[in-house]
Order: sequence, then C-alpha cells, then structure tokens
Amino acid sequence: MREPGRSAIGTWSGGRFLHFGEAIEEDRLTALLRPGEGIDTVLTADAYGQGEADAVLGRALAGVARDDYALVGAVGHDFYEGERNGPKGFPRFTDAALRGPDQYASYLRMATERSLERVGASRFDLLLLHNPDRTGYSSEVVWDGMAALREAGLAARIGVAPGPANGFTLDLISCLERFGDRIDWAMIILNPLEPWPGELVLDAAARHEVKVITRVVDYGGLFWDDLRPGMELAQGDHRAFRPAGWIEAGLEKLDRLRPFAERAGLTPMGLACQWNLAHPAVECVAPTLIQEVGPDARTIESERVELATVPADQRLPADDVTAIRAIGDNTGCMALKGANPSFEGDEQPDRWPLSPELAAVGGRWGIDPERDLVGAA
Repeated sequence: MREPGRSAIGTWSGGRFLHFGEAIEEDRLTALLRPGEGIDTVLTADAYGQGEADAVLGRALAGVARDDYALVGAVGHDFYEGERNGPKGFPRFTDAALRGPDQYASYLRMATERSLERVGASRFDLLLLHNPDRTGYSSEVVWDGMAALREAGLAARIGVAPGPANGFTLDLISCLERFGDRIDWAMIILNPLEPWPGELVLDAAARHEVKVITRVVDYGGLFWDDLRPGMELAQGDHRAFRPAGWIEAGLEKLDRLRPFAERAGLTPMGLACQWNLAHPAVECVAPTLIQEVGPDARTIESERVELATVPADQRLPADDVTAIRAIGDNTGCMALKGANPSFEGDEQPDRWPLSPELAAVGGRWGIDPERDLVGAA
C-alpha cells in the first residue's frame, strides 16, 4: 500500500472526459496516465465517462507492478440508476429519489467494486467520496459506509473530494470535525491565483491530521505558461465558464509572480506546486494537464515531464509565500457552493442554506460567513 505522492495525474487530464483543451488520442492518454518517470500517483473517478475513465486508467496500468504506484479512486455520482441532468451531471447517490440511508453502504460497496473491476485492481490506496451533497458531508451512515470499505480491504484509506466548483468550506470543516477520526485525505481547489476559499480549511485539516490533495493547481492552464491574450480555446472547452478576460488578468498577475519563480529556480508551474505544498496539511498536487489547440501549443507530454521534475526541496521562503498570496488574492471573486449565507430558495445538490450549526463551525475557526464566504457584488 502506498500513500499518494507529491504529484499526481488524474483522468480528467488529456481532454477526453472533462473538456480542457483538445482530446488527445488513446495511446497518448494511456502513456500520460501510466505511472513512472517521476510520477507514481494516479487518480480516477467512476463518473467520468460513466466508467470509461476507469477503463482507460486500467489500460494505462497494464504491466506496471502494483506496488509501484498509488491508486486513488472516487465514487458518489450514481450513473447506474440516476439520470443525467445536462451539464450538472448525474445525481449523488444520496438523492432521496434514488434510495434511503439504509441503502447507502450497499451502494458505496457496489460502486467501489465495479470501479476496481474496470481499473483491474483489487483495492484503492485511497478512495474519495466524490462531490458530496449536504447529506454526504453530514451523514454518519455515509461515513460508516465509507469506513466499511476500508475494513473490507477495498480501500486502504478514505477521504472526501468537494466540488466540482469552489466552496463547501464550512461543510468540509464540519465533516472533518465530525468524522476526522475516519477520514485520511481531502481534496480541494488551491493555487496561487485562487487561495480563497480553499485556504480556509487547511488549519482544520491539519488539526485533524487529514492530508490534502490540491487540484486546479494550474489555474485553468495558466501556470503551464501556454496561454496568451485572445487565444482560441478548443470547442466546448470547460474553461468557457470562467469570466471574460480571465486569461489576460491572470497573465498580468503571472508576470508579477515570475521574479519569485526565477529567484527560486522554478517554472511557473513549479512555483504553483511549491506554493501549495508550503501550506499546512497539503501533501499532494494534481494539476490538470491540457493540450491546447494549435500547432505551436506545447505538448501535454512536456507538461508531464515538468510536473515530474518539480524540485522536492521547498524553495519558497515564508515571506515569499505570503507575498505571492497577496498578488493572487481572489477573495470574494465568485459565489461559492455548499452552505452559504447568500443562498436563497430550495436546497440544491450543490448549494444549500447556511444552518446555525455550520455558522457555529465558522466561529470556532475564525470564519465569519458574511465576511469570508460571500462573493463581491
């Protein structure tokens, strides 16, 4: 059994299952995902391609000794019985229209076993609860079911992966408070240009000895240093949800970060990775590897080499970590998902009202929801 390493590649890279950049061919994708040459941790989620991402990863792992890599999986979206709701994807398995609490554990076991079968493995080194709804964060029955998977030998460790959008701050902290004795890892969004709100959960993770994987380390690909003002993105690119001008605004900030990278002998991506790893509880970085459009775009293979060669020694002094955060400060830049004081209306799978209990969680960690979790007008 292996713990996830410092750097990881997920099956969301390469453009096939989550549409970032161009979708690369099968042989390139399997080579990208195959462990080795400096990267020994691979991640998948059963909902990607309704199981096809698992199968692709399984082909990538063929012939690789099981002890040579850490395998991370994620379950939680029910594409077996649920119906897809357009871009919102499949419902969470805790949707009351699908099943009640008495069936949570059996669903988690079924989904985990099927995911492992597609990958061609007998266990995950880490299994994450993927994009939970309010019930997933708060239900003891859910976390009893996740713990049972560890006890059954289907996963060596268990954890939680909020998302897919940013937020879920108080929900995650509350989950760690209640179930931190069972939870080994959590996955959040964090990078030097998006310190908020992910940074708000790190002290709680460290207090409860929960290790953190950070995703979107690349900030939509900007830290691969391959985006230019006005450049064309691939048709259907998932980054279209970002506000107009995000590339230009990000490049201006990136130029201000370059001196820090140069002093430390780091690439922009190396800077992003080391900045994340300088924070409490952060043990692993998992940026998205993107093949941009056009003949002059850098290859996704070169991105993999760069990720694998990020220096192991921490080269950013504490003062630089603080200064970089000030440049990238994005506080209030968006409406956050999960429990939020600005939420109105009926509860949604990814948004719900702020309860007094969660407001009290914020108070214990110095988080004022009205001040710290509300997007600017």
